[in-house]
Formats: sequence, C-alpha cells, structure tokens
Amino acid sequence: MSKETYIQLAAREFRRSKALADGAMAQITREQFFAAPAEGDNSIAVIVKHVGGNLLSRWTDFLTSDGEKPGRNRDTEFEITAGDTQQSLMTQWESGWAALFSALEPLSDADLERGVKIRGESLTVLQAINRQLTHYPYHVGQIVYVAKHYAGGSWRSLSVPKGKSTEFNAKPAKYIDAPGS
Repeated sequence: MSKETYIQLAAREFRRSKALADGAMAQITREQFFAAPAEGDNSIAVIVKHVGGNLLSRWTDFLTSDGEKPGRNRDTEFEITAGDTQQSLMTQWESGWAALFSALEPLSDADLERGVKIRGESLTVLQAINRQLTHYPYHVGQIVYVAKHYAGGSWRSLSVPKGKSTEFNAKPAKYIDAPGS
C-alpha cells in the first residue's frame, strides 16, 4: 500500500461523496428531483443548487480570493426559479465539483498551512478543506435520504446492502470501490 498524502485522501473522500450523490440521483425521476418530501423540506434540486453554488464560490480562485464570492447570493440557492431546470442545476453541480478538483489536485501537503479566507475569516488550507469535507457529505446524506425515500422498493444500495455485512466481511475487496463502503 502506497502512502497517501492528505490532499490525495481529501480528493478521494470528495469523489466518494460526489459518487454517492450521483448514484442516488440516478435512481429518481425528474419530478422526484424537484419534489420536497414535506412542507419546509428541501428538494434534491435545492440541495444541488446550494452545493453547486457553494462549490463554485469556495473553490474558484481558492488560494487568492475569499471563498465567499461577491456575486454569490446564498439565499437564492434555496429557491427554485422558472429558469432552474434539472439540466442547468446539474451543470452547476458538475462545474462546482470540477472547480473543487481543479483547485485541490495541484496542492501538496506543504500547502496545508497556507492561509485562505472564507467570509473574511482567516483559515489554513487544511482548515478550509476540512470545513468542506464536513459540509458536502452533510448535504450528500440529505440527497441520498430523499432519493431513497422516493425510489422506495426499487432503491439500489450505494454501499454494503442491508443483510450483506457477513458477505462483505468475507470478501471486502468485492466492495472496496463502492462509494459508501
């Protein structure tokens, strides 16, 4: 086993979170993408819009500008407008993740003590990465939960399927690339 740097580990965990969300969203219809489970809940569309906006804001010019960009309006990320199509929201989602990986992958562990700002708060690169490593999986969990709710009996597990732990423990390599293993 080769030694993994922190940056490589962070990139792997971000990829795993994205894969979970993508796997969940692949199991729902367009209508379910926009549906809120109950009054006051966020639809998957709203979560995608928010995470996409956050990703673009935080990771564009990551080392050189505040992570809260002047043009971002966080409050509108929680509103679906007439112009918000599934395609446009997924384009923003993909652009946001691309911004993250473009900013993260050139870094080395030597960059972890460098300074960045988010909403005027001074953070190290390590602190900023950790902040987002907790933020995005929080929302990915919401996406998975809502998608599973809507998929019902047709849901395909994104990790070790229920009742398959013994099988997993006997042959973990079979599941090693599963997003939530």
